Amino acid sequence: MEIEAEFPEQLAFLFEPHDYKIVYGGRSGLKSWNFARALLILGVSKKLRILCTREVQKSIKDSVHKLLGDQIELLELGGNYQVLEKSIRGINGTDFLFAGLSTQTVESIKSYEGIDIVWVEEAQVVKKRSWDILEPTIRKKGSEIWISFNPILESDETYQRFITNTPEDAVVKFLTFRDNPWHNEILEKRRLHCKQYDPEGYKNIWEGLCRPAVEGAIFYNEIQAAEAENRIRNVPYDPMLKVHLVLDLGYDAIGCALVQKLMSEIRIIEYVEVTQTELTVFSSYLKQRPYNWGRIWLPHDGFAKKLEAEGKSSYSILKAQGWDVAPKKEVVILSSVEEGIRVTRTKFGQMYFDKNKTAALKTPKETMDKFNPTDRHWRFIESLKRYKRHINETTEVVGSPVRNPSKHGGDVIRYVALNADKMTNENEKIFIPSGVTYAPRDSVIGI
Repeated sequence: MEIEAEFPEQLAFLFEPHDYKIVYGGRSGLKSWNFARALLILGVSKKLRILCTREVQKSIKDSVHKLLGDQIELLELGGNYQVLEKSIRGINGTDFLFAGLSTQTVESIKSYEGIDIVWVEEAQVVKKRSWDILEPTIRKKGSEIWISFNPILESDETYQRFITNTPEDAVVKFLTFRDNPWHNEILEKRRLHCKQYDPEGYKNIWEGLCRPAVEGAIFYNEIQAAEAENRIRNVPYDPMLKVHLVLDLGYDAIGCALVQKLMSEIRIIEYVEVTQTELTVFSSYLKQRPYNWGRIWLPHDGFAKKLEAEGKSSYSILKAQGWDVAPKKEVVILSSVEEGIRVTRTKFGQMYFDKNKTAALKTPKETMDKFNPTDRHWRFIESLKRYKRHINETTEVVGSPVRNPSKHGGDVIRYVALNADKMTNENEKIFIPSGVTYAPRDSVIGI
């Protein structure tokens, strides 16, 4: 059967055999539109079992079922396909299935082992767990994984897995509106309007570039400035300066920034975050570092006695471990989270972040017994990129920060900003050779 259909030249590879076919970019790049067309044409040429999936699919309405149905009509393939309520079947035995990845388990996904092609749509939000379950399942000889998405963060699992670390026999194409021969006047008006009223969002929405942080991130502009000014870089430990510890004691995790202060500079040389780890184990882990330790700065609940700690406070436990813990009267504790956010914004321009131990792309493996790092360990910047406010879907009223895993990092950065002015290097002398003009931002950090 001969089918007439137009395709951008860049997508001719969709009809070639490859293990992975990956298309990403901005709006009006026709990623989904062309994927649907190509799969329908292939499904006519031979019997295929095709799984169309995404991270979350609560109903068939969330899937590409309607898009495929519309393309069947446009391509005049109604005689080749039967569009059912929850599937699409070809007269030659081709079968389109639809499922969400987030609800799958290693056992449940085994029913898809005979899949010829899996299309992962809106792949930018697919989590590591989902990929780890899906990829090994698609193992039929000649099977393929098709991936389409608009990127959000460079650190997202899909971007790292397939763009930064492209697998063998993968074809990757980046498409924008410029590659769309059907980019019409209406779309162009919308593009130009977005460029005018939301120039920052435009870069991601239409140009397909990664955002500096998730949309609505509390410190979106500050992180963007830190990247532009090269303040996320190699920030080595300086033995001539004290290392202060700033803690957030959550019910599910402990977050901790290791901070050195020199004049106006606030240097965050490491971020540690653990779960199901006793404070004494956490203390022992830190003491392995041969650092010139300063003080520990606790949040307000660090001074409260806890039933699970036999009536002891975090303050008393850490003092017993030999740490110099700032007493409650010296710690800056604000009653308003919003006030803390405002202070943090004023201090953010003074902050430097070590790219290896605060902006790592993956959590390092730690072997210490009973020490359990979270996915944000050494990934402070990642937490800040995802630290956002709750927005009421009905009223659109902006509320307090969302209580998600990134909140610990968001709380820590506030505590750092609030207490930075009280961090000192007492009893330490910083040697500056005579005749040398000291430029704090260029010396130890090393421009």
